[in-house]
Formats: sequence, C-alpha cells, structure tokens
Amino acid sequence: MRLLLVRHGQTPSNVDWLLDTVSPGPGLTSLGEQQAAALPEALAGEDIDAVYASTLLRTRLTAAPLAAARGLDVIVRDGIREVSAGDLEMLPGDSEPGKLYMKTVFAWAAGDTELRIPGGESGTEALARYDAVVAEAADSGAGTVALVSHGAAIRLWTAARADNVDVPFAAARPLANTGVVVLEGSPADGWKALSWAGAVVAPTGEGGPTGEPVRGDAAP
Repeated sequence: MRLLLVRHGQTPSNVDWLLDTVSPGPGLTSLGEQQAAALPEALAGEDIDAVYASTLLRTRLTAAPLAAARGLDVIVRDGIREVSAGDLEMLPGDSEPGKLYMKTVFAWAAGDTELRIPGGESGTEALARYDAVVAEAADSGAGTVALVSHGAAIRLWTAARADNVDVPFAAARPLANTGVVVLEGSPADGWKALSWAGAVVAPTGEGGPTGEPVRGDAAP
C-alpha cells in the first residue's frame, strides 16, 4: 500500500507556536484554507482511493477539498489525532517546559515507549492508536490512502515504523503545514519512506546513513 501522511493546514495556534492538541481544536487560518485548497493539485499524481482525517477540526477541514476532488468521503478516526500534550497543553512549543513534548515524542520513536507526557499519553498508547488506523486502511484493500494528521504524530509514527527513517532524521525535519510523507509497505511487511516533504529518502543501505535524502531540499 502507498501511504500519504499529510499534515493539516495552518491554524492560529501554529502561528503562535502553541501546543494545541485537545479536540475539537481550532479551525484553519486564511493561509491554512489556501493550503487545503491547493492539496488536490499538489497530489494530482496520486491515485488516492481513500482519505482519512483525525477527529480534530483542522484535519477535517484540510481533508475536505482533497476528498471532494476525488469523489470520496472523509473517513474520520480518532487514532490519527495529535499526540496529547497533557499538562503541557497551550504552552509555547519553544519554551523550556514545551520542549519536553517533542523530547518525549522522539524518545518514544527511539523505543522508550513507556515514557508518558505529564498528564498525557504514553508512547505505547500513541503508537497503538495510530497503528490501528493504518491497519484498517491496509485491510480495506486500497492501493493509495491519504491520512490527514498532525506534525508530531506523523514524525513519531514514521521514525518508529519506517525502516529507513531514524530519530535524528525526523527530529531535524519539522513538517510544514500540508507537508507530505510518502511511504510504501504494509503492517505485516513493514514500511519504507519514499519522500519527506518532497525530498527523496534513501532506502536502507543505499546512499549513506539511514534516512538521508538522496536528492532535493529536506527543509520542513
């Protein structure tokens, strides 16, 4: 299966760098609406069979134009929502307390999944819910599926599950609004990332260290 992990469009909380993870969350800014409207053309080369979104408003608004352009309904699933910030909710992500959020997320991706964000979830819980939605999509028989999700959740799941993406690679590459990570594989056979925000990702053992881009700009 070909899996497109799409970050939602810009929100007011993104502009202010706030950890905003509680449902339903904010809608999109004017720029976010433009980003969502541009997705159908940006993904015109993809033969998408299903479009999923999380329960947060921003992903459903982002997914709507893409689903409409393909004549599909948006399938809403809680499992691909953002990693819960718990007691860190609405703190600036670049503050000292706020930095604990991504530090914990990448510790999970490295295997320390029993860690828990204060007042929030553990890595075991976050990965299990995301895995369940990916497995549902794979079991549907769809060839290509777009999951409109969230930045931290996408980086976590890809670093934890893709054979050729490691934590340093994902940590160094924040995903911009409506940025896309493309993977191929299955829950049974594993996953390989093909591209990250337009940059080609090397297969394991080809072109240098795990997760290094073969060509292109890997900026967020």
